[in-house]
Amino acid sequence: MTQELTDRTPASDCHATGSTCRTAGSACRDASGGAAASRGWWRDAVIYQVYVRSFADSDGDGIGDLRGIRERLPHLARLGVDAVWLTPFYASPQADGGYDVSDYRAVDPLFGELPDAADLVRAAHALGLRVIVDVVPNHTSDEHAWFREALADPARRDRYHFRPGRGPDGAEPPNDWESVFGGPAWTRVTDAGGTPGDWYLHLFAPQQPDLNWEHPQVAEEFASVLRFWLDLGVDGFRVDVAHGMVKAAGFPDVGAAEQATLIGSQPLPFFDQEGVHAIHRSWRALLDRHSTPGAERIGVAEAWAPDSERLALYVRPDEMHQAFNFRFLKCPWEAPAIRTVIDESMAATHAVGAPTTWVLSNHDVVRHRTRYGSLRRARAAALLMLALPGSAYLYQGEELGLPEVTDVPSHLRQDPAYRRTAGQDGLRDGCRVPLPWSGTEPPYGFGPGGSWLPQPADWAGLTVAAQTGDPHSTLELYRAALELRRVLPGLGSPDAGPLCWLPSPEGVLLFSRPGFACTVNTRPERVEMPVPGRPVLSSAPVEPGARSVLLPADSCTWWAV
Repeated sequence: MTQELTDRTPASDCHATGSTCRTAGSACRDASGGAAASRGWWRDAVIYQVYVRSFADSDGDGIGDLRGIRERLPHLARLGVDAVWLTPFYASPQADGGYDVSDYRAVDPLFGELPDAADLVRAAHALGLRVIVDVVPNHTSDEHAWFREALADPARRDRYHFRPGRGPDGAEPPNDWESVFGGPAWTRVTDAGGTPGDWYLHLFAPQQPDLNWEHPQVAEEFASVLRFWLDLGVDGFRVDVAHGMVKAAGFPDVGAAEQATLIGSQPLPFFDQEGVHAIHRSWRALLDRHSTPGAERIGVAEAWAPDSERLALYVRPDEMHQAFNFRFLKCPWEAPAIRTVIDESMAATHAVGAPTTWVLSNHDVVRHRTRYGSLRRARAAALLMLALPGSAYLYQGEELGLPEVTDVPSHLRQDPAYRRTAGQDGLRDGCRVPLPWSGTEPPYGFGPGGSWLPQPADWAGLTVAAQTGDPHSTLELYRAALELRRVLPGLGSPDAGPLCWLPSPEGVLLFSRPGFACTVNTRPERVEMPVPGRPVLSSAPVEPGARSVLLPADSCTWWAV
């Protein structure tokens, strides 16, 4: 089927700053983040997320650990990423995969010891990889020393949010806030003598009581924690629930049910409050004091906001360096929607002098191969993401084309939302199944024992070993893309020049940057269009001709121009 070329772009819509667009009928958007913006390593870095318990196991207990990660770092170096982000490996009862921290300065025995963390950082640096670690400031574990003190002594409860209940006997929660994992966001404690006492706030599991950031000791403690890990050598922090540390004054009711579905779409009294930005500014100042040119220590905000403009507030020059672009992650496989998200994301971050950050998958969402409905679309989406100006995040296993595991046995699931209602779907274990490295049957080289979640029996063809050297494999596609991203100046870097949208057929996106063009066909059939340049990489075989080219269905192609 042939699609006629149509111009769907306003002829005078040029957003470039400090550059001239010379392509008629195009729409250009400046990707630089402002002429005076810092040119730090993080501006176009490709950062690989490691879910620690599912990456590699060194001791045979079926759970990934720090030593296992260190042994597998050569895979990441060969892949071509710039940095590694590690999910929490701190001391924890593991009520929420380590996001319930009982000691922020200790390594949980499941994952090793503190010297293992130091060895991992040194080994990564030796391979040219930077290391970013999670920090969890919204809440602690209920086994943290502070919370134990609070339970033992009501006078020591001001570092958390304890409130009397409503009703004549205080038997109702203080307000109608719901946990992200489902159910009330409040749990009542029992005081001495078995007397029902106050309620404490937990926006997540009951084992994760929220901290009160109005208490000065909380800010002092986390500044100390950041310095501890910076002194150990880490290059930055991914800030968990960066939008949640401050709650609206008076703790007003939301007035709606199923509040987890409203996160990121409308204002809520427990998320995205103005007060969080003061915390981020103090952390940015701390990170800057520990930075040198070329060796900046960075902060990455996991922040859900109602729109791109609100999200951009988290990456103003004196706040975080990056914020996850969840609008891009949630965008459907439709050309108009994709272009809108790209335009709005870049416009918002440019307004505050920051580059945009792109992400397709992580440990909290269904893998994008499954979300998009096919490996073909997942490969195309990956090439699109890696072509966009700014920084990109890869989630472990996406370079292998792993699908979501949807049949994890009920008794093995560990997502705390699984057995709660009206919150997250509780199925996050499906994207956390341990990686397949080699071999023809589970655990596929994950470790000398089994794996904490079962791996599918049909993953033999998806292992790192099986895909290495296969020019048609997803792994080799990622390796080729990351190698080209380093050598083609128009790829990735937000400082290389504007992104210009060019006329294209319906359902096809075409944009150019200096020396480079990218086409994305979101349609389920081939589309004919004029040849935009010399093809250098494609997610599916392209059929070029002298004057036109047949773009494969659901594909992305990079062109040298």
